[in-house]
Amino acid sequence: REREKDKVQPDMGNAQKKEGGSQHSRPGTPGSNWSSRSQSSPGTKPEVNGTHPVERRVGEESRGISPAESSGTGAENCNLDAPAGALPPPLARLKNEGNLLFKNGQFGDALGKYTQAIEGCETAGIDSPEDVCILYSNRAACYLKDGNCTDCIQDCTRALELCPFSLKPLLRRAMAYESLERYRKAYVDYKTVLQIDVSVQAAHDSIHRITKMLIEQDGPDWREQLPEIPVVPLSAQQHRRDEPSAEVLQARAARAEQEKARQAEARFTLLKQEGNDMVKKGQFESAIEKYSECLKIKSSECSIYTNRAICYLRLDQYAEAKQDCDTALQMEPTNKKAFYRRALAHKGLKDYLSASTDLQEVLQLDPNVREAEQELQEVTVLLRESLLTAQGKNTHIHTYTSLLKQNILRRIELVGG
Repeated sequence: REREKDKVQPDMGNAQKKEGGSQHSRPGTPGSNWSSRSQSSPGTKPEVNGTHPVERRVGEESRGISPAESSGTGAENCNLDAPAGALPPPLARLKNEGNLLFKNGQFGDALGKYTQAIEGCETAGIDSPEDVCILYSNRAACYLKDGNCTDCIQDCTRALELCPFSLKPLLRRAMAYESLERYRKAYVDYKTVLQIDVSVQAAHDSIHRITKMLIEQDGPDWREQLPEIPVVPLSAQQHRRDEPSAEVLQARAARAEQEKARQAEARFTLLKQEGNDMVKKGQFESAIEKYSECLKIKSSECSIYTNRAICYLRLDQYAEAKQDCDTALQMEPTNKKAFYRRALAHKGLKDYLSASTDLQEVLQLDPNVREAEQELQEVTVLLRESLLTAQGKNTHIHTYTSLLKQNILRRIELVGG
């Protein structure tokens, strides 16, 4: 019959006390590394006192169980203020401190930090199951190291309630069950782990070992006495790399779009700078090409239109310059450069009245633009001259028309006579 042990021996490192009825070592107490103390006790089982052979093997796998390793930090370069998921900075720091202490073998102190973080999440009402799950799982690792398998199981179960089929809590709970010789439950958890990730060799080894124990304990019909092994959904099966979930595909697409946008922005910036450099060198046709390429990437950038307009002005392509300024003013109705450069385009097209109107807009926006004042004076003179010329032409046409009319009337009279 399966033996269900809820407690381990005091000399296994399980004599520490915890607030609220559970047991853990007091944070900050010197010599609170219970695993080293229990190893020196004669007659103890190594799988209970924190040196579980399965745990050692898992630590060598790509999915090691150390909280510090799982967070990607080391004792030598740990950033205690690094972000930790959705946890607020004070709780993230507690988690990072726990990871560092665990990495240094100070399991009792690490346990205290994780406990403070868990209590802080409860007090603050943190709604982030993934982050709270990790805290419970990390504290469970400390309990497992200290030989407190009962509290390890309790924390792992809580973590799995928050994030079902999370690999590390399952693996740690399986180790704790095995240490307490609760082989049936250990077998189920190890089997579940292998559904999630078939590459965890430590779980394979443990299944092989526990199977022998169960055959010896329950006989040939040992499978019939096992609890039901849950079926892991495909979305939680990490080894199915060829069948990514919809969420994974969505995340990949989002990342690809972000990378595409980043590359486009970098190319846009480069082309704009190259265009500006060419303007300074007087290479206006080449600058127009660069600015046109910019607009293919980002057609809503007003400054590109005004920059290209000045190139058209220098090449006496006034209609194209006016068109670019029109577009710029549709985007930014108070753009002084667009008004000024459109005025120059109107001047080139001999539309002095429109040029005068745009220059007055510039001065209304900024009375200190001396270039606009000078251009307005010049355009005013040109406008007056053009009006006088037009008036003279109109007088000449009127005289010619009158003479022509008189000539026609005379011919009619002669024909009638």
